[in-house]
Amino acid sequence: MNIERYDRLGWKNKLFDSVNIVFLLLLMLTMIIPFANVLALACSSGFASMQPDIILFPKDFSVEGFTIVWNSLNIWQPFLNSVIVTVIGTVLHVMLACIGGYVLIHPHVPGKKIMISFILVTMMIPQDAVMIPLYVVNKDLHLINTLSSLVISGLVSGFSILLMRNFFMVVPYEMAESAQIDGAGDLRIFSTMYMRLATSGLATITLFELVSRWNMLTAAILYINDSKKYTLQVALKAMILDTSSTSSNYLVTTNVRMAGILITIIPLLAVYPFVQRYFMKGIMLGANKE
Repeated sequence: MNIERYDRLGWKNKLFDSVNIVFLLLLMLTMIIPFANVLALACSSGFASMQPDIILFPKDFSVEGFTIVWNSLNIWQPFLNSVIVTVIGTVLHVMLACIGGYVLIHPHVPGKKIMISFILVTMMIPQDAVMIPLYVVNKDLHLINTLSSLVISGLVSGFSILLMRNFFMVVPYEMAESAQIDGAGDLRIFSTMYMRLATSGLATITLFELVSRWNMLTAAILYINDSKKYTLQVALKAMILDTSSTSSNYLVTTNVRMAGILITIIPLLAVYPFVQRYFMKGIMLGANKE
């Protein structure tokens, strides 16, 4: 009876695995086909890209779309603005998240439970609810039409602080106590012990913040009105929605739009392989609860 039951369960498991594989393949195709279509259109000539077809390979191979986007549409300035906002904002965000997470792992911090509860409450408030107050604050601080407003936007995240707290809690607190007995201060313990042992956590929140800031659109539209301060996403939005000719008398054809989309994707694709190993480990470890 046990053998027959095992055979039946084995048959059901094989069926489940087969259905799961088919489902994942279909899900993968829903992601690969649109990206392949964007890549093919971006590498096609202007006339070929205007044809109402879904293509997976370039027609009349050409890089004129990239040339027009970069030179004629002056996309390099928004690209540079996005790099500045993303790099500076990500570095500051990771630093503050690590400091906040380090503070919350100490067992004798006064009001620690209240601070954690407050952080959790901030994660429950939708961003749309504080959009107008944040605009008023930035206006009063004279940050409108400055890249500083985009750097400050989302500078602190409750999710990142709690995630780093989980990573730091994996490190035995007795190690920090031993270091203190040997004369090490909090700054040295934090920089030489916790930061080095939480590489996966750093990679996780860094990747999250890089993607979030690189794709920032709402805050950029809200705070920036000067076209010289546009980020890449705002410039791309204007380019895609503009059906007329540009200031350089170039018609914004489909290959130009798709080339702009690829330019925004390539930096993220270039960074991801270097942090993937730490990112996957960080997601699993950071999900552990106390």
